[in-house]
Amino acid sequence: MAKIDVTHFSDPGCPWAYSASPALAVLRWRYGDQLDWRLRLVGLTESPEQYERRGYTTEGSALGRMTFRRYGMPLTPAPKRRVSATSPACRVVVAAKLRFPGREDAVFRALQFAQFTTGALLDDPDDLLAAIQDVPGIDAVALVAARDDEDVVAAYQEDKAETRTAEGSPTEMQGKAAATDGPVRYTAPSLVFSRNGTRLEAGGFQPVEAYDVVLANLAPDLERREPPEDVGELLAGFPDGLTTQEVAAVRARGNEPPHRADAERALISLVANGRAERVPLGDDALWRAI
Repeated sequence: MAKIDVTHFSDPGCPWAYSASPALAVLRWRYGDQLDWRLRLVGLTESPEQYERRGYTTEGSALGRMTFRRYGMPLTPAPKRRVSATSPACRVVVAAKLRFPGREDAVFRALQFAQFTTGALLDDPDDLLAAIQDVPGIDAVALVAARDDEDVVAAYQEDKAETRTAEGSPTEMQGKAAATDGPVRYTAPSLVFSRNGTRLEAGGFQPVEAYDVVLANLAPDLERREPPEDVGELLAGFPDGLTTQEVAAVRARGNEPPHRADAERALISLVANGRAERVPLGDDALWRAI
């Protein structure tokens, strides 16, 4: 069976990308290694001044994060000490792609957690190091130091260039593209699915049902795994852990809405029985199998 190539355009500083995490967890569970993911970094801003010129403030950003609570990911909507750019964090992720292939998604996710549940700044080297230092399978110090290496910067610029090719695309037609720094770009998160020369887009923030319809039309021969009966089995499939909402989303059947309270009860039971650990994260937690 031919795999589906998935190009994932994203940025660790985007709250929409962060809020899409439950839907992406569903895709990873349902289709597993039938999907071949390729993370491409958007690079929303190269300097804090870009955000400031657009009217961003620390207060406004904190208040804005409150509106994303409805999507269920952990949040700490407290004002940060200043506005920050996302480019350095993006380049740390690119460095992970080059230096520790296969661990870039874990690094990306750790930076998202830092952005939305702590006071970390995505352009402060010390904050970047603190955010990723506990990610297994990497050298955090080396990755932060590599953010300005010539090969890393070149690969990051390639990511940015690919991101800024959305003009005339289905994503632009649907109003899901942006042009904040010139060329029309894919917003975070945008997923482009391709197989045997056929390419289908799910641009910008989408519900999981949109992704599922795209995949059903692109590859009706895919094997689709059902939600797990055992939450422990689910956590075992995600060694880097899942948030409560992600667990609830994966457990939902068909187009049923996630039942967060049921998921949390099941997770608490796992912890009580020594099968999982609960790591506090913002106003929620990260759950990991043990």
